[in-house]
Amino acid sequence: MNLKIRLCLALGAALLATGCSSTADKSPATTAASGPAPDSCTSSAVEHFKGQTATPELLEQARQQAGASSARILTPTSVVTLEYNGQRLNLNVDGQRVITRVTCG
Repeated sequence: MNLKIRLCLALGAALLATGCSSTADKSPATTAASGPAPDSCTSSAVEHFKGQTATPELLEQARQQAGASSARILTPTSVVTLEYNGQRLNLNVDGQRVITRVTCG
Protein backbone atom coordinates (compact mmCIF):
# COMPACT_ATOMS: atom_id res chain seq x y z
CA MET A 1 0.00 0.00 0.00
CA ASN A 2 1.22 3.46 -0.65
CA LEU A 3 1.96 5.90 2.18
CA LYS A 4 -1.12 8.10 1.54
CA ILE A 5 -3.54 5.19 1.97
CA ARG A 6 -1.77 3.96 5.11
CA LEU A 7 -1.90 7.44 6.62
CA CYS A 8 -5.61 7.78 5.82
CA LEU A 9 -6.38 4.38 7.36
CA ALA A 10 -4.38 5.19 10.50
CA LEU A 11 -6.07 8.57 10.85
CA GLY A 12 -9.51 7.01 10.35
CA ALA A 13 -8.84 4.37 12.99
CA ALA A 14 -7.63 7.02 15.43
CA LEU A 15 -10.75 9.11 14.87
CA LEU A 16 -13.00 6.11 15.41
CA ALA A 17 -11.22 5.20 18.63
CA THR A 18 -11.47 8.78 19.88
CA GLY A 19 -15.19 8.91 19.15
CA CYS A 20 -15.82 5.77 21.16
CA SER A 21 -14.02 6.97 24.28
CA SER A 22 -15.54 9.17 26.95
CA THR A 23 -14.12 10.95 29.94
CA ALA A 24 -17.48 11.85 31.46
CA ASP A 25 -18.29 10.36 34.85
CA LYS A 26 -21.50 8.38 34.41
CA SER A 27 -21.76 6.98 37.91
CA PRO A 28 -25.28 6.74 39.39
CA ALA A 29 -24.30 8.96 42.33
CA THR A 30 -23.38 11.82 40.00
CA THR A 31 -26.55 11.46 37.96
CA ALA A 32 -28.83 11.25 40.97
CA ALA A 33 -27.22 14.21 42.72
CA SER A 34 -27.55 16.55 39.75
CA GLY A 35 -31.09 15.45 38.81
CA PRO A 36 -32.50 15.26 35.29
CA ALA A 37 -31.24 17.73 32.74
CA PRO A 38 -33.65 20.28 31.30
CA ASP A 39 -35.59 18.84 28.36
CA SER A 40 -34.54 15.31 29.28
CA CYS A 41 -36.94 12.49 28.62
CA THR A 42 -38.32 10.38 31.47
CA SER A 43 -40.38 7.54 30.00
CA SER A 44 -41.44 6.22 33.42
CA ALA A 45 -43.49 9.41 33.89
CA VAL A 46 -45.81 8.36 31.05
CA GLU A 47 -46.08 4.59 31.55
CA HIS A 48 -49.75 5.16 32.47
CA PHE A 49 -50.49 5.83 28.79
CA LYS A 50 -49.92 2.16 27.91
CA GLY A 51 -53.13 0.59 26.65
CA GLN A 52 -54.55 3.90 25.38
CA THR A 53 -55.03 4.78 21.72
CA ALA A 54 -52.32 7.10 20.43
CA THR A 55 -53.56 10.42 19.05
CA PRO A 56 -51.68 13.63 18.24
CA GLU A 57 -53.17 15.22 21.37
CA LEU A 58 -52.10 12.30 23.60
CA LEU A 59 -48.62 12.37 22.03
CA GLU A 60 -48.18 16.04 22.93
CA GLN A 61 -49.51 15.47 26.45
CA ALA A 62 -47.12 12.54 26.93
CA ARG A 63 -44.20 14.57 25.54
CA GLN A 64 -44.83 17.34 28.05
CA GLN A 65 -45.26 14.94 30.99
CA ALA A 66 -42.05 13.09 30.06
CA GLY A 67 -40.13 16.36 29.75
CA ALA A 68 -39.06 15.43 26.22
CA SER A 69 -38.19 17.98 23.56
CA SER A 70 -39.76 15.83 20.82
CA ALA A 71 -41.98 12.78 20.50
CA ARG A 72 -43.09 10.29 17.89
CA ILE A 73 -45.49 7.40 17.41
CA LEU A 74 -43.88 4.23 16.11
CA THR A 75 -46.17 1.76 14.35
CA PRO A 76 -45.19 -1.84 13.55
CA THR A 77 -44.36 -0.71 10.00
CA SER A 78 -42.50 2.50 10.91
CA VAL A 79 -39.06 2.94 9.45
CA VAL A 80 -36.74 4.44 12.06
CA THR A 81 -33.13 5.53 12.07
CA LEU A 82 -30.64 4.12 14.54
CA GLU A 83 -29.53 7.43 16.03
CA TYR A 84 -30.19 7.82 19.73
CA ASN A 85 -31.83 11.02 20.97
CA GLY A 86 -32.19 11.03 24.75
CA GLN A 87 -34.61 13.97 24.55
CA ARG A 88 -37.12 12.17 22.31
CA LEU A 89 -40.13 10.19 23.56
CA ASN A 90 -41.19 7.12 21.57
CA LEU A 91 -44.68 5.67 21.81
CA ASN A 92 -44.71 2.20 20.24
CA VAL A 93 -48.16 1.14 19.11
CA ASP A 94 -49.75 -1.99 17.69
CA GLY A 95 -51.78 -2.24 14.47
CA GLN A 96 -54.78 -0.55 16.12
CA ARG A 97 -52.59 2.34 17.43
CA VAL A 98 -52.82 1.11 21.03
CA ILE A 99 -49.70 2.08 22.98
CA THR A 100 -47.70 -1.03 23.90
CA ARG A 101 -44.35 0.46 24.91
CA VAL A 102 -42.99 3.83 26.04
CA THR A 103 -39.28 4.65 25.68
CA CYS A 104 -36.88 7.53 25.27
CA GLY A 105 -34.27 7.58 22.59
